[in-house]
Amino acid sequence: MKKNLTTPTNIVGKRKHGFRKRMASSDGREVLRRRRQKGRKKICI
Repeated sequence: MKKNLTTPTNIVGKRKHGFRKRMASSDGREVLRRRRQKGRKKICI
């Protein structure tokens, strides 16, 4: 099996899945709305 050569970093994760990225699009805002509705403790990274 191949090894994972890319180590995830916090800044890259935040840029992809962070709150501001989610708020930037209408689909992302819909994701946040659904997660709030479900009662998630963390709505995003």
